[in-house]
Amino acid sequence: MNRHIFEIQKVALRSFSSSVRRQLDNKVPQKQKLFQVKNDGIPIHLKGGTADALLYRTTMALTILGTGYVVYELVKAAFPKK
Repeated sequence: MNRHIFEIQKVALRSFSSSVRRQLDNKVPQKQKLFQVKNDGIPIHLKGGTADALLYRTTMALTILGTGYVVYELVKAAFPKK
């Protein structure tokens, strides 16, 4: 049993240590330039593009729906059926 665990550990270690790392571009300077532009008329929470706009609208919709549901449940609890 212990021999099998040792073999699994050895295989797992070999697969992680021999993998080639991919080179990723450093996008931080580009993002800094984008977010440091002043007076372009775009709010800071929407400067990321379409993904930010979609995330913002989804969050607002869920917030409004959740608030409406909470109010509905409170009214329903305040006026119970006879």
